[in-house]
Formats: sequence, structure tokens, C-alpha cells
Amino acid sequence: MSISTAKETLAPQSEAEVCAAIRSTGACVIEGGGTRRIGLAEGERLITRGLSGVTLYEPGTLTLVAQAGTPLHEIDALLAAENQRLAFEVPDLRGILGRVGESTIGGVVAANASGPRRVASGACRDFCLGVRFVDGRGQVVKNGGRVMKNVTGLDLVKLMAGSHGTLGVLTEVSLKVQPLPETVVTLVVPGCDAPGAVAIMSDMLGQPFDLTGAAWLGGKVMLRLEGFETSLRYRVGRMRARLRCAAEEIWGAEACTPIWCGIRDVEAFNDRGGDVWRVSVKPSEATGLIEAVQPEDVMFDWGGNRLWLLMKEGTDLRAKMTTGHATLVRASDETKRRLGVFHPQSAVLARISAGLRHKFDPDGKFNQGMMG
Repeated sequence: MSISTAKETLAPQSEAEVCAAIRSTGACVIEGGGTRRIGLAEGERLITRGLSGVTLYEPGTLTLVAQAGTPLHEIDALLAAENQRLAFEVPDLRGILGRVGESTIGGVVAANASGPRRVASGACRDFCLGVRFVDGRGQVVKNGGRVMKNVTGLDLVKLMAGSHGTLGVLTEVSLKVQPLPETVVTLVVPGCDAPGAVAIMSDMLGQPFDLTGAAWLGGKVMLRLEGFETSLRYRVGRMRARLRCAAEEIWGAEACTPIWCGIRDVEAFNDRGGDVWRVSVKPSEATGLIEAVQPEDVMFDWGGNRLWLLMKEGTDLRAKMTTGHATLVRASDETKRRLGVFHPQSAVLARISAGLRHKFDPDGKFNQGMMG
């Protein structure tokens, strides 16, 4: 499946070379590992993998600074050696997108890639302390630092996270990391339909159990807790009393990790035909939306706030929706051009977005056509 119409390749090895490349080129498609882009874009490929390496890591202050092209697996390994991790549980979409390559930390931040743990910890952007990027004039912009209070004025850190490379080329990111928990447990509640699943997840998330995952797939609700074993056993007991139904307990990272990686990466849709949509919706409206659009398959994450839908090829999902926000993650290029990848913005938001893009990229060089 094509992801761009880029004809040439630029491969800078330093921030200075990124600046020079942007000044000397026209439209460009920014690429890290090439594993998670979902929008269509046109121009020369500007590959940031040459900007690689962790420049600062202080386990004691839970702070990490890395160049944007640093492979994600290198960061994960470095953190694991210190019994730490990235807090936002980065999804790996290579399976559903049919991609190869290695994800980079710059691509993760640019996509604001956030997995099941968002219900407890927040999104990727909530752990971004600072960024360095090159704007459309070829100038370096720095915002934030190594602590949250360093951000003053316009918070460009939050702005860049989720901008999908439309505002600038990330060259360095600063992140807050977190310790690994002592243990993890997943409660699996079988035999749940969509309304029942939403009711259970909403109730459990509304209690002081500190869930770090709440999902529904294949008729099963999965509820995850992480922390000290003594605390988890107490909370599991309270949850069982509240559930008043059968639930299987799965203990330990070795057993739980495959479950939540499957949810995080939407593995249920791998090697299956059809278009894949990601929908944000109020949990209370999730069941009605499913009844209205009649998907081939569905998975709820974030307690029903994020839905993954497998639809027949070419289906205009948004035409069937009366609520929610839908992103077309996987489809043919023709379908993406016809329907648009990202949800249409309101007139007010469109004006704000256009103004921001003009400010940071006045000549329209970055990822033209990516977000409409």
C-alpha cells in the first residue's frame, strides 16, 4: 500500500543538515521509521533516522532526552535496564498497516502515539517535557526543557505532539519516564455484550481502583491493575465483590503483556481484509454508534472512549455516524483520498490550524495533504 508520492530522498545526519535541507528543498514528506504514517503526503522524503542517540538519561529524575531518529526499541531497552519504561505504552501498528522497519521516538511523539495505559497515565504529549524542531524557514525552535515548569508562553511541546509532522521536523525530544510496577494483574470477565462491557468498564474506572487498562474484545472485558502485589490483591478482592460475576485472574507481566500488546496493537485485525477506523466517542454513546454503523468487528479500549472498527472496504463510516470523531487508519489510497484520513475540522478549528501551519511553515513544505 502506498503512503506517499515522494520521488527523492533527503537523509540528514544532524540538526544543521536538517536546516540546510529544508532551506534548499520544496515540499517534503517527513519520515522516521516509516512505520506509523496513516495520512497521504507529497514531496521529497526527508528521513530523520540519521539523528539518532540518547543524549541524556537520568534514572533518578525519570528524565530522558533523545534525538528524534532514535529507534524506539533502543529506548525501551535502555529504560528496562533501569527498571523503567515509557508511560504511554506506544502502539505498534506495523501489523495492521503491513509495514516493516523500526519505529523512532520522533515519529511516536509526532503521532502522539498512546496505548491502553492512557486511561490512567495520560497520552504521549502529557510526558513530553521539551522539543527541538526545525520550522519551514530552516530555523531551529526549542521549547520546554527537562522539567514541566520550564514551559512558558505557548506550549509548543503539546502542539508538536500529534501534529503529524505538519508544523516542523522534530530533531530532539525530552520525556518523563516512569518506574516499572512490581507486578500486574488482569481480570477477564467473559460473556459480555457491548452495553454490558461499557457498564462494567465505566463502573470500574469510576472507583478508586487505579485501573491502567480497560478494554473489550471478543465478548470479554479485560481490566488491568499494576503496582505492589499486596495492594493489587486487596483491590482485586474489592473489584470481585463489586462485579458479582465470574472473572479470571491473570497474574504477572509474562502472562499479561501479550494480552495488552494485542489490544495496544489491534492484533485482532491483522491479516483481515477491510478498512480499519479509529473512533473517539463518549463511552455512553459507544453502543449506539456500533448499532448504527454495523462493523465487521470491533474492539473497545480506554473504557469505551476509543473504538477500533473493521469495516467493509470503501465504507464511508462518517456518513453513518451522528457522534464521535473518526480517523481512517487503514484503507486504499483511493479510499483515503475520497473520504479523508482525519476527521473534518469545524470552520473555527480549520482557521486556527491553517494559521498555525502558516506561522511555522509559511511555504507549505511539510507533509502537504497529510491532514487536509
